[in-house]
Formats: sequence, C-alpha cells, structure tokens
Amino acid sequence: MTRSNLRLKLPLVPASFFGIVLGLAGLANDWRAAHLAWGLPSAVADVIYGAALLIWALLLALYSLKWIGARKSALEEAMHPVQCCFVGLVGVATLLVAQGAPMGWRPLALALFALGAVFTFGFGIWRTGQLWQGDRDPATTTPVLYLPLVAGGFVTATVVSGFGYPKWGELAFGAAFFTWLAIESVLLHRLYTAPALAPALRPTLGIQLAPPAVGATAYLAVAGGEGGMLAHMMIGYALLQVLILARAIRWIAAQPFGPGYWAFTFGGTALAGATIRLSMAPGETALAALAPYLFVAANLLVLGIFFLTLGLLIHGRLLPAPVPER
Repeated sequence: MTRSNLRLKLPLVPASFFGIVLGLAGLANDWRAAHLAWGLPSAVADVIYGAALLIWALLLALYSLKWIGARKSALEEAMHPVQCCFVGLVGVATLLVAQGAPMGWRPLALALFALGAVFTFGFGIWRTGQLWQGDRDPATTTPVLYLPLVAGGFVTATVVSGFGYPKWGELAFGAAFFTWLAIESVLLHRLYTAPALAPALRPTLGIQLAPPAVGATAYLAVAGGEGGMLAHMMIGYALLQVLILARAIRWIAAQPFGPGYWAFTFGGTALAGATIRLSMAPGETALAALAPYLFVAANLLVLGIFFLTLGLLIHGRLLPAPVPER
C-alpha cells in the first residue's frame, strides 16, 4: 500500500482514545484490590487487563500509522492547545500495560515501563516548556493539562514502586504532586473567573477527579501500602470532586456522549481502588464502609461508558472519517 493510499484509508485515531486503556486498566486494578480485600475472583481482573492490552496494542498501531500516513493531522493534534495533552496518554497507557503484565513477563514489563516513562516525561517536559512561554488563550485551559506530568508522574510512581523501586517512585510522586497543585490553582482561577467552558470541552472536567485519586494510589505504592493522613486527605478531596461533578453533570452533559466521557473513568476507578486498599487497614471504619459502594460505582461507570462507546463503533460514529491530506 502506497503512502497516498494509506492516507485515504487510515482511521485518524485521536490520542484521547488511549483514555479507554486507562479506564479498563483502572477497573482491572480495582478487581485485584477486591480479590485481596474480599476474595472476589482474580480472573476477572485478568480478563479486563487482557482487554486493555488488546485495545492498547490496536490503538498504538493505528496511532503510529497516523504519524506515517497522516503526519500533518498528527502534528496538528500535538500542537493543538487542548488536544495536545492527550498525547501524553500514549505513555501513561503503556505504563499501565506494563503494570498489568503477568509475573513471568517481567523483562518485557520493565522494557514497556522504560518506554512509557521516557515518553511520558519527555513529552510532558517538551509540552510544559511550551506552556511556560505564554501567549495562550485562557479559554483553552482545561483539566487536560494534568495529563502529561500529573497523571504520568503518579502512574510512574505507582508502577516503578510495584517493580520494587519505591525510592524512584518517591521522585516521580513529588514531580506529579507539586505539578498538580500548581495546575490546580491555574485551572480553578480559569473556571471561577473566565467564561464557561464550551460544551465540547466540558467532559474534560471528569479528569478533575483523577489527580487526588490517582495520587492516593501512588502514595500507597511508594509508602508500601501504609496509608497515613495524606492518603486519607487525598481521598477526601477526590470524594469532594465526585460530589461537585455530580452537581454539575447536567451542565456537563450538554455535550452528547462521545469518547471524551472516558475522562471520568480513570479517576473513578483509582478512587475505588485506593479506598479498597486502605479499607483493609486495622481499625479503618470510614473507608471500609465506603469501599463496596465505590467499587460497584466504578464497575457501573466503566461498563456503561464501554457499552455506549461500543454502540458508537457499531453505528460507525466512533472514529473520524479518513480524509486525504493535501
């Protein structure tokens, strides 16, 4: 197939589709935690991880082909003031695939981790260096800014600690934690003082739940499972985000359903997973009471969005139509 024909037939997969991998991997982690806490079957986690792996491989192949056959579109996405940050999900999804690899695949898992971490921080540093130069429309400030370095840093901390290197995890946790606090102040200032987000951007608010929830998961990983006050504080802040998002859901839903709603799944599954793990601590009462409800909610959230997405795919409304480049 010539490059010209590839341009005509290539489905232009947006980088944001890697959010599907994050949601499924997050749900698989929830089932792993539920197996430890309540004895639920671990095979469910393996099946969900298998689905996440297959989708990651398919998306990675299509996204790579996009850079070969539709380079102009790929570059436009990478330079877009909003869509650019979703490119960071390529690395984050790769990190989560490395985390879910079977124990006997450790060399491959470490290789995937290295690739994911290098891409995540390489892209995040490159993009942040551009943001520091200013000259940016405040209307494009959305929670996607968290994706390259906050989500990437927290997931790196979690995965590398799971591989037995918690001191490296502490460094990644620190990078993500303070970046989160800095971006949070900028984002809330924009939401409080600037015109309302356009309907197409409102589903990105689902990402607002991710930093405290994924951060709590990362903290548990680098601390060897010990919760402490900081983990509880982060889960408390995540629960607050859930309530605020529930308050605003009708306003957010002015944008019809699309793949962008996967933005809610990574934070939602991380919140459930961190709560389940903390609920196993001796004397834990509050989170032990909340954990089963959050687990059920995470399953309903991911499965609901998965089947709605599948419906879009079946009816040919999921992928943008391939167009030739000029």
